Amino acid sequence: MNLVLGITGASGAHAAERLVEKSPWPVTVVATRHGREVFEFECGRPFAELADRAAAVHENDDLWSPLASGSVSTVGMVVLPCSVNCLGKVATGNCDTLLTRAAHCHLKSRRPVILCLRETPLTAIDYGNAREASLAGAVVMPLSPPFYMFHGRSPDTVSMTDLLDAYVDRVLQLLGHDPARTWETVR
Repeated sequence: MNLVLGITGASGAHAAERLVEKSPWPVTVVATRHGREVFEFECGRPFAELADRAAAVHENDDLWSPLASGSVSTVGMVVLPCSVNCLGKVATGNCDTLLTRAAHCHLKSRRPVILCLRETPLTAIDYGNAREASLAGAVVMPLSPPFYMFHGRSPDTVSMTDLLDAYVDRVLQLLGHDPARTWETVR
């Protein structure tokens, strides 16, 4: 079974890359046009390099993709990073792209959907959309690393990769993959 990864145009492309690297499941990617552009801007290399490491990549306008059907089994879907635009579409059932259609299919099939929100500050509209998405079954997980995982380490010794890996481990844990390190092992 594959893990579906949606990549939107919010900042945080490095986290998506870490998810592809750390996932115990093959990863199927669907990225928005802005998601591809932000990946290239933030990571400094072509999106094709990430695509090469994925099990499959589907175009966001391909509503004939298997991801557009609830009958295709997956481990779940992670949108990382998730823009407030994507959050709003998922919250309101707007299925105008493959990414939002795939999220909708996961929700209606009661499979995990994790929306890794990467926006700040949030408006009351965003909070309302997060509430609606949560009521529909999604987990809204702001892109905020578990800083406690670096207990006893100087902030000068913690890299962005360390922070993103700890965050991605939490995402994968929500999908049933136990991380090597937890609060219990670091305290």
